[in-house]
Amino acid sequence: MDEIIVIEHLSKSFTMHCLEKQIEALHDINLAVNEGEFVGITGKSGSGKSTVFKCIYRTYAPQQGVIRYNSQKFGPVNLAAAAERQVIYLRKYEIGYVSQFLNVIPRTTTRELVKQAVLEMGHGEAYAEREAEKMLGHFELDRELWDSYPATFSGGEKLRVNIARAMVKRPRLLLLDEPTASLDYSSKLRVRELIEQLINEGTTMLGIFHDLEFMKNLCSREYMLRDGRLVDITPEN
Repeated sequence: MDEIIVIEHLSKSFTMHCLEKQIEALHDINLAVNEGEFVGITGKSGSGKSTVFKCIYRTYAPQQGVIRYNSQKFGPVNLAAAAERQVIYLRKYEIGYVSQFLNVIPRTTTRELVKQAVLEMGHGEAYAEREAEKMLGHFELDRELWDSYPATFSGGEKLRVNIARAMVKRPRLLLLDEPTASLDYSSKLRVRELIEQLINEGTTMLGIFHDLEFMKNLCSREYMLRDGRLVDITPEN
């Protein structure tokens, strides 16, 4: 199986200027992920899990290391040093990110947000409308909310919109940062169902979870982030 992303010697630190102090978040992270794998990552709050994803998505620039992504359009790309235009393209067409937080355009409805994600992929209006409604229905978001502004939603409702918007694009690589954090059990099951579907369709995923038990039998491999390093905790068969 071909590798879709390879992380080598990734390190990231933050400077606390007010305290004149350097905080090391990641130290020598190494990870290779094959196409179609689902890799689960756990660890204590503040251990740096989200920082790994933000380096992949290039929200953060790492101090050291290489993040080699095998792009359909550009071929091998080092995400740690890629040109901004490449990063923008990859975020739009190849790499999806589900965060616990929803940043939305003011006065844009839930339906429009999800529909816009499909239109960005080059699909037509009618198809985008159908896919948006199908995805919102899957996450059991009340129909009365579809044409409302998500700025007024609860945390769980916002997270469901965020997941719907990312997953409806069916990206090649999907980063899931605590996708079940503020969801009830029924909504968690909906997330799991969709993850299973995307795995079957060939999407590669990296997911951060407090409770890897919920993702049991879905993860190809499991890691714990401890002291800035990734530790393989995959159960032996």
